[in-house]
Amino acid sequence: MSDILDKVLSDRDPIQKILSYIPGFKGYFERQNRRDADKLLRENVAQRFEEIYQRLSSTQRDLVAQGDLKNVGALEEAAIKTRTFADRIRHATYGYAGLFDAVDVNTEELQRLYQFDLALLQYSDSLNTALDNVNASIGSDGLPAAIRNLVSLTREAIEVYDRRKEVILGETPAQ
Repeated sequence: MSDILDKVLSDRDPIQKILSYIPGFKGYFERQNRRDADKLLRENVAQRFEEIYQRLSSTQRDLVAQGDLKNVGALEEAAIKTRTFADRIRHATYGYAGLFDAVDVNTEELQRLYQFDLALLQYSDSLNTALDNVNASIGSDGLPAAIRNLVSLTREAIEVYDRRKEVILGETPAQ
């Protein structure tokens, strides 16, 4: 498990951290508002990842202008994964499984979902920081390592989202 998710899982109250990320986010733990809250949360997460994608595209354009096509290609994996991830979150069905007839999510599972949601928000921060590092490394020998780190974080964010989905479906995510 990633360091970020380990940190989130060790915290007792991830709801408060989620609330600190999204202005106007309320009623997340009230059963009748979960669907709306989940939609608001996912729209926010998708928007954050869309902004990262836009920044990645800008960085790629800068590298093209400098003739650094090798690193443009290396950044492409992160760009594609980030864009696909944002679209996947944006177009997913909203609402916790407890709102659907076939699946019931209990309080413990909801707590785990909150932890995954917080991890996704924190990944957006980590990816922005990693992209800052990529931009700062342009023209240096550290650029390939900075790009590898960004790609790795992108993969981790997708894995966290996939494990969140397993909780909703009642499967036990791999620890």
